[in-house]
Amino acid sequence: MSGTTGYDYQKMQIADDIRQQTRQCLENIRQALLHFGADFSDVVRVRYILQDKTEFEQCWPILKEAFGAAPPAATMWQAELLDPQMKIEIECTAFLEEK
Repeated sequence: MSGTTGYDYQKMQIADDIRQQTRQCLENIRQALLHFGADFSDVVRVRYILQDKTEFEQCWPILKEAFGAAPPAATMWQAELLDPQMKIEIECTAFLEEK
């Protein structure tokens, strides 16, 4: 899953707070994973891209809650995002075995 941002696509708005954006990113990812019969436990790799790396510490408790006790391999980058309102973008890879 690439480039998931904190936009609430139902309301077409984005919160100003990094924590709210992180929660919305994860909800957007959760919905996509569910569509394919997967969940956060199937995520094996995640990349966090933040406009300001100093805000990552605020995200950590929310990410830990989503990914549980065995979080996936992860990398965090600081980069300019497409829209200045965006504070975080999350990209992840999930692996779902065929049954």
